[in-house]
Amino acid sequence: MKNRSWAFLAGGLLVALLLAGVVSNYASSHPDGLDSSLLKGCTVDADDNIVGGSCPAQQARDHELADSPLADYAVRGVQNSFVSTGLSGVLGVLVTFAIGAGGFWLLRRRGTTPTDGAAPTPTATGDDATVPMPTDGDAAASRAGTAS
Repeated sequence: MKNRSWAFLAGGLLVALLLAGVVSNYASSHPDGLDSSLLKGCTVDADDNIVGGSCPAQQARDHELADSPLADYAVRGVQNSFVSTGLSGVLGVLVTFAIGAGGFWLLRRRGTTPTDGAAPTPTATGDDATVPMPTDGDAAASRAGTAS
């Protein structure tokens, strides 16, 4: 890979890490589109707790992974919420980058270079078998033999 490609890749990773680690802490704390649509018909207080009405959000349950180490955009065990959210974002970027890089590594083009150092012989497929194609030297020898 060329140096420019590595620089572009490193720059993109750095920007993603900065956005996930720092800017994510300034995201809105209000519900997004799905959450707000599920709250239609309910009355909520300042902490977004349902205090009355009827809406689909009242049937919501915790996810099976709600107690996982990275649940709720935070790292469990880190007391500072700014650091916890930033660290969660950074870990998410690194895991996503590792999965993507691994996928591209598995799908990369592999050259077909011979291992013994000899150039591969081109072949033509006949009806019965694979026949070596004549090279320029063979064609010249063939012409010289038929000229006499």
